Amino acid sequence: MDVLTFPIVATFSVLTALVFGLIAQRLLGVRLGLFRLLLTGGFALFVGPLIMFALLDQFTLSPRGLADQSEGPVAFWFALLAGVLTILASMVLLVIIEAFVPMGSLPPALVWGRGLLGRLRRARRYWQIVGIAMRHGLGSYLRGTRDRTLDAPSGRAQLGRALTTTLNAGGVTFVKLGQILATRRDVLPAEVADELARLQDDATPVPWPDVERVLVAELNAPVEDVFAEFDREPLAAASVGQVHLARLHSGAEVVVKVQRPGIRPVVERDLDIAARLAARLESGTRWGRRMGVRPLAAGLAEAILEELDYRIEAENITAVATAPSRQPDVVLPEPHLALCTERVLVMDRLQGTPLNRADAVIRQRGLDREALATTLLDCLLRQIILDGIFHADPHGGNIFLLDDGRLGLLDFGSVGRLDGALRDALQRLLVGVDRGDPLAVSDALLELVPRPDEIDQQGLERDIGRFMAKHTSGAPSTGVRMFGDLFRVVADHGLAIPPEIAAVFRALATAEGTLTRLTPRFDLIGGARALASGYVEEQYGPEHLKQALTDELAALLPILRRLPRRVERIASAAEHGRLGLNIRLLADERDRAVLTTMLHEVLLTFLAATTGIMAVLLIGTDGGPQLTESVGLYQLIGYNMLVISAILALRVLAQIFRRG
Repeated sequence: MDVLTFPIVATFSVLTALVFGLIAQRLLGVRLGLFRLLLTGGFALFVGPLIMFALLDQFTLSPRGLADQSEGPVAFWFALLAGVLTILASMVLLVIIEAFVPMGSLPPALVWGRGLLGRLRRARRYWQIVGIAMRHGLGSYLRGTRDRTLDAPSGRAQLGRALTTTLNAGGVTFVKLGQILATRRDVLPAEVADELARLQDDATPVPWPDVERVLVAELNAPVEDVFAEFDREPLAAASVGQVHLARLHSGAEVVVKVQRPGIRPVVERDLDIAARLAARLESGTRWGRRMGVRPLAAGLAEAILEELDYRIEAENITAVATAPSRQPDVVLPEPHLALCTERVLVMDRLQGTPLNRADAVIRQRGLDREALATTLLDCLLRQIILDGIFHADPHGGNIFLLDDGRLGLLDFGSVGRLDGALRDALQRLLVGVDRGDPLAVSDALLELVPRPDEIDQQGLERDIGRFMAKHTSGAPSTGVRMFGDLFRVVADHGLAIPPEIAAVFRALATAEGTLTRLTPRFDLIGGARALASGYVEEQYGPEHLKQALTDELAALLPILRRLPRRVERIASAAEHGRLGLNIRLLADERDRAVLTTMLHEVLLTFLAATTGIMAVLLIGTDGGPQLTESVGLYQLIGYNMLVISAILALRVLAQIFRRG
């Protein structure tokens, strides 16, 4: 083949392949990408000549054409059948591909090729993490061969130790995952959560030149133009960012939080790997399915990604600070929004000591520990119950004892949010616990969680009664134990704690450690019950009831004005026998589309079956004109009808696989 002929042949082959691909696409009723079109057409070009020669082999060909000119029309019909069979073969290939690799399950070829290097890095990192897990004793848990050992506390503790060492060796992202996971006692066994709580978030400080580059890139100005003073030595360094002290030109003392350079791609890659490992654990292990590790990993990933955008933290601080029920005795740092970006957070400095290191300061000043603990709990409960936005991680390092004796809250990278309905149900839950009313508690609990179709409400009330008898009488229980028992009651009845409510219990359990550090005998549950009852009385006092009643009447007034006329029209229609009820079935366009699709598929299936049966009958029928020595007219018609039946059946299968 010479140089000029090759481009012509190649172009003709590509166009022919596209034609075959487009015909197969149209007959199947699906849209294909360019790669699948060319693959289908190429397969047709490969099998087409084989089918053609197999069908026309019984005709005698000569250099001048057919030896017997009467065989020309018959050969034409056989050639046409060969072409249709070629298209049928390409359709079969497409349906097989769609069954195993559905359209959209893989990225387009262009994107796939462009990101090949990134995927190779991710695969190498994936197997690196798997290797770390194997070396630290998680291999048998990943394979699901030690599921039975998790029924015993010692087995769960061993899993916790192996998981902790693996996450610690996995790097920044996995340490953060483990720290957040340690607070999820609503999902994890206590033994695993206790081991994960030992993970530390300390890190080597980033050198000043790298920090300066981030500041200049984010603030679009040299550091000295934005800050009058900037301490190059970090006040604290963590795995995601580090904190520096600075002073603005206005004289305000500020804290500057700077994200580590290049941390986001690393975190996103590792989160993707964590999601893949979670999917493997959920599908391959009993304990992974029981814990629901896939949605758990997705929730943790979302929390970590929020922490990577410091603008979200600035917005969270503003939202909590401007809440209507904010307590004045607790101070929040004011963010300088003009200087807050995705990787830099600038906020006022709170002068004080972290509460987990403030024992000496409290003794020296003679402060009332009980009053500090009550103030902190009151602040958190007001955020949860009244405002619906609350600090989700109130451990001792995030709470400061300020120089003026007040408390300060820091680190709002993670906050919880509750809508009005959840807040009302949570109030009723706490008030029911305070009054010892299992019926009220179970009713409130069923409003907090998604209610299944079937539930043993009497059994739930009995279990709630036993739960309350255990935790609300006699010596006070710890919040962690109480929440753990409540989660078990919920799980035993097939209920699921929504993430928002789990965040509430997680925050209260974290706060309990801080409160008991202030005063070891502090009763978190008793204090929460008493404060919640006070909030309810405060909300439903005479002034608030009067305002609520006024608002409700104002909303109902337009309806009440129209009500007499509507009642009169209904009564008149009933009196004269004209009262009727109109119901529009399938009024929604989506319902009609679903029904139409189902009818089309049923009709195609019926036609395919009918055509196939007729084809088999014709193929097995003797007699009629004989076209060749072995094929008669009835058989040729039967073969064509069999091809039509196969095409119709493949179209139905393609639609089923595409939806699946």
